Amino acid sequence: MASHKRMQSSLTRIPGVGPIGALMMVMKTPAPETFRSGRHFAAWLGLTPKDHSTAGRVRLGVITRAGDENLRSVLVAGATAVLRHVREGRGKNASPWLLDMLNRKPPKLVAVALANKIARVAWKLMVTGERYNPNAALSAYGQAA
Repeated sequence: MASHKRMQSSLTRIPGVGPIGALMMVMKTPAPETFRSGRHFAAWLGLTPKDHSTAGRVRLGVITRAGDENLRSVLVAGATAVLRHVREGRGKNASPWLLDMLNRKPPKLVAVALANKIARVAWKLMVTGERYNPNAALSAYGQAA
């Protein structure tokens, strides 16, 4: 029980995951170690695009909508709140990835993509027991460039 409380408090530090989202994630997710990666966890939630590839052409469609609908909705709502802050100029520490996506893609698509990213970060925190560090993602982005 204490590990669930620690995990929940760690998840609430992720932008877009409030206390309700963290509680739902802890309660509805099976053991995080059952998923091989964050992508598999996001796919379990239904936040990854369907694959309509053929003859060497990669074509990604809408999200699969597998998994728990309520948990997916909470993550997308949290991502939408983060996007609203960024678009109103209140998101001072927005990642370059997010700003670029907002310039290129429709807001609802960006919200689902951000929810996917939030799910992957949440999986990592649940598996390792680490605390969320917002600067780690930004420094990793800067090193890749």
